[in-house]
This record gives sequence, structure tokens and C-alpha cells, in this order.
Amino acid sequence: MKHTDKAEKISITLPPDMLNLIKDKVKDGTYASTSEVIREAMRLWQKQEEEHHTRLAVLRARLEHSAQSGAPVPLDQAFEQLEKMHKTRIKEMAGDEAV
Repeated sequence: MKHTDKAEKISITLPPDMLNLIKDKVKDGTYASTSEVIREAMRLWQKQEEEHHTRLAVLRARLEHSAQSGAPVPLDQAFEQLEKMHKTRIKEMAGDEAV
């Protein structure tokens, strides 16, 4: 929150287990008030949202790059190529162990 922003008081409803966790953290001194717990939770949620949006942007960029990287390969053909590569790799590894 910016220092120039004024805090607004709100009312929220929480299930008893969440409320008890908050009260326990205030009681044991981890947080000074219930408001501080909620503010920390909001900061963590904001960070999680930002990271989520960043991951989505990276995935979208990779998908776009893939879409522009050449002609599509049919799925069956792709798996055939992977299987051939795997078999070749297995043979090469077996040959290395014989040495």
C-alpha cells in the first residue's frame, strides 16, 4: 500500500478454523493484529498472482515461438521419431558399456 493511500476498513467473514489461526498468531506475538495477518496474506496472494501471470506470459511466448518455428508434425510421426531416437540412444549406451 502506498503511504499516500488511505486505509479503508472492511468487514470479512471467515470460517472458524481460519479465524482461530489468525487469533493464535496474534496471541503468540507472530503478528501485532488481525489486520496485520490479513495484510500479509494479501501481499502473499498478490505475489502469487504476479508469479502466475508471469508464468502464463512465458508459456504464451513459448507457444507462440513454437507455432512460428516451422511446419507442424503429426503426433504419430513425432512419437515414431522419439521412439527411434530412444532406441538409438539405448544401443549407443549399450555399446559404451561394452568398452
